[in-house]
Amino acid sequence: MKTLTDQLAKYAEYHRDVRNIATHLVGVPMIVVAVAVLLSRPAFEVAGLPLSPLVLVVLATLAYYFALSVPYALAMTLIFAATLWFGAWSAAQSTGVWLGIGLGLFVVGWIIQFVGHYFEGRKPAFVDDALGLIIAPLFIAAEVMFMLGLQKPLREAVEAKAGPLRGGASVKAG
Repeated sequence: MKTLTDQLAKYAEYHRDVRNIATHLVGVPMIVVAVAVLLSRPAFEVAGLPLSPLVLVVLATLAYYFALSVPYALAMTLIFAATLWFGAWSAAQSTGVWLGIGLGLFVVGWIIQFVGHYFEGRKPAFVDDALGLIIAPLFIAAEVMFMLGLQKPLREAVEAKAGPLRGGASVKAG
């Protein structure tokens, strides 16, 4: 199995333009929330907790994240907990509201993503490897850490494999 560094570097190869990364900082979370909303129906109550397709997807994704990196998986657990809550809240709304939230976020998120790839001049990573859809949220978490000046050895390892960022003002710290 590839390491966290390997996965992030492979994904980063498709995301070296800072404008593309900036669009992903908005688009990826929108898509993650959209998927959470859309997969929150149907929901069944099991032991007092809502069980939906989303719960199964989150558990499988987190299992993979834990295999890659416990600290990143713990951070993503907190983020996914929020998306589980929001998905359940959205699913409790009328069908029109639920679909409006889910589809609206999904479409707008992907438009933002494709604008970023226009800047990049390269197709999205998932076109060549569907695993890119799972790695994207980790990439965003890592980029936020890098912008905060954290995880410098990981940033350097990713850039050594994927190449330096280019274009515009840098989105990373230090």
